Amino acid sequence: MAKEIKNICVIINPISGVGTKEKIPDIIASYCTDKEIALTVLHTEYGGHAKALAEQACNDGADCVIAVGGDGTVNEVAQSLLYSDAVLGIIPKGSGNGLARELGIPLDVRQAVDVIFSNNVMTIDACKANDRIFFCTCGVGFDAAISEEFAKEKRRGSLTYIKNVVEKYLDYKPEVYELQIGENTFKGKAFLIACANGSQYGNNAYIAPHADICDGQIDITILSPFKAFDIGGLAIQLFTKTIDKNSKIKTFRAKSAQIILQKAGVMHIDGEPVVAPEEINISVLCGAIKVFAPVSTPFAQDLQRHINDVFRFFEERFLYLTGSDSGAKDKSP
Repeated sequence: MAKEIKNICVIINPISGVGTKEKIPDIIASYCTDKEIALTVLHTEYGGHAKALAEQACNDGADCVIAVGGDGTVNEVAQSLLYSDAVLGIIPKGSGNGLARELGIPLDVRQAVDVIFSNNVMTIDACKANDRIFFCTCGVGFDAAISEEFAKEKRRGSLTYIKNVVEKYLDYKPEVYELQIGENTFKGKAFLIACANGSQYGNNAYIAPHADICDGQIDITILSPFKAFDIGGLAIQLFTKTIDKNSKIKTFRAKSAQIILQKAGVMHIDGEPVVAPEEINISVLCGAIKVFAPVSTPFAQDLQRHINDVFRFFEERFLYLTGSDSGAKDKSP
């Protein structure tokens, strides 16, 4: 599906991820000039600002709102476009880039801009965890604990994330949860419970390999407690889309679910930590948002992801070792 675009608003989180974003407005402007499209460029100044800016852009008649930043920024902008005529554009500049990767959007800026101006629009689902919107995953347990630790870091990127995973695992104790899906109830200790609209957390870590972001359902993954010698196999399966084959994994698919915690704690919403009450109600918002995405086969998308990951790994390693990254993080909630 294509859409005629006459008015674009770009919302940039200047402190998300690594690397500079200074040239991005000029790159987008060059496309807009050729097509006689009105362009507004805005920068976020605090957590929650992207959501407010996107709401105002829609009220001002923007046909497309482009989020430039990490998963938190994309989440905020996308929330404001739910069930509207405006289309979400994504230029991924974060650490995980979960929704961009899920949709096959390149991590290269110019290629991501090309996707937006190729004008291929798809409609995807969103989900709710109580009153909070997510587009890829939300969850409780270890992944939520990691998101809390990662949010405190001054440096972002995969190397910092791996460091947090290793350090947190050493003292993490799984808790007891109750999961209700229709008439079925699971109760017991879990290392994590992930509710997935898309298949991955980001960084091509596939916690729900068969999730479909357009099918009107949530894929729920329960990872039971495991021994240290299981870590290697789980890690390999996580990045090869086969974690559902592991004996420690239980998977469910539903339109809604409820997670009951023993006490209020932390959950993550698209990788961002938030306070979780004792009861978390998960539901699907079918066909909630329009987004620009590449026209591509699954094989081509996977190949592009792997190429992007190789370049991104070496870029992040260089920036991390030299200390020449932005030293900042995406602070959107």
